[in-house]
Order: sequence, then structure tokens, then C-alpha cells
Amino acid sequence: MTVNEFIKVWQLLKKQVKKLNVLWLEEMSGIEKKPFKILISCLLSLRTQDKTTGEASKRLFALASRPEDMASLSLNEIQNAIYPAGFYKIKAKRIKALSETITKQYHGKVPNSIDELLKLKGVGRKTANLVITLGFNQYGICVDTHVHRIVNRWGLVKTKTPVQTEFALRKILPIRYWKELNSILVAFGQGICKPVSPLCSQCKIRLSCDRIGIIYSR
Repeated sequence: MTVNEFIKVWQLLKKQVKKLNVLWLEEMSGIEKKPFKILISCLLSLRTQDKTTGEASKRLFALASRPEDMASLSLNEIQNAIYPAGFYKIKAKRIKALSETITKQYHGKVPNSIDELLKLKGVGRKTANLVITLGFNQYGICVDTHVHRIVNRWGLVKTKTPVQTEFALRKILPIRYWKELNSILVAFGQGICKPVSPLCSQCKIRLSCDRIGIIYSR
């Protein structure tokens, strides 16, 4: 798939994704664009299902929705609120430490640049880009395993890691596609372009896909 082909099939892809389940983070950002809530929900979502992330986020934000309030909670309070999110004890420590750092070093405001976000312990490029795009409505390209897999499967890029994919996409994709790319491809990857045995027969853009690495499909 070339960039021009990507542009031509983008609307078809979006139309198909609309029929799939909406991701929790995307849903929440559409209701309330608060960078701190986006940041914490991103951390909770790691290795945790969307439904569990959403429920844990709601319980936690009912206790505290600002960095200074979150920092004042005990570890047990945070742990009990976010359980059964994956690695909830580690995440509770990270959330408390992160809230303390933002309160003390950033005057209670989440940094609005990727470089500053990456200085926060536990924040990687995926989370930083999500906060930038969903929380601040700025341009960024969030690349998780779905995005990395799909754009390589298409033949749009040829990269080995999500970080390499992010920088490759920044070079070739027009900026107007950056913000939506993650939410569209994560939903597409969960519902159609699965890691193993993708549903190619149901894919609306299969004729533009190079199908790189696909051994078996349905």
C-alpha cells in the first residue's frame, strides 16, 4: 500500500470501523478532554481490557480527578479503586508518584509536549502521544501493537518496532491523519485485522493491502 492508496481507502476504513465497538479512551475523550484523566486512564489501560479500564477509571476519578487530590490518596485507596486492572499494585504506585511529580514540578498541570511527558516515570511514547492527541487536541501519532502490525501488514512502512513505526509514519503521512490513526486502527485491529487469522474476507480495503506476513486468513 502506498500513501496515495492509504488516502483513497481511509474513508472506507473509517466507515467500517464505525460499526465496531468504541474504545473507552476515545469515548471518554469525547465527553471530557482533561489531560490528567487521559494520562491516568492510559496508564490503567496497559495490559488491561477496555471495559476493565473504564470501570477502574470511573471508580478512581470518583475519589480524585486532579493531580493534587490523587497525590493525597493512600496506596491502598488507589489499589482498591483500580482493582482488578492488570498489575494494579504497580500501577497504584506509579499513579501516586506521577500525581506527586505533576503537583510539585508542574504546578498541577500535565505537560503539553511529548518531550516533557516522557520525563515522567512510566510514560512512554505511546502514552505521551495519546495524551497529546486526546487530552490537548494536538498533532501526534500514537503507535501501539495494532498500529505497528497493521501498517506493516499493509506495506505502508517496513519497521521492526512501534517507535520506528511512529517516526516512519510522521515522515510519510499528511498531518491531518495523525490524530485519528490510533483509534481507527486499534478498533480495526481488534475487530477485523487481527494478529492471527485476520478476517480478510470482511475487510473493505483488502484489495489495497499487501498482506505481508499473513499465512492464514478467514
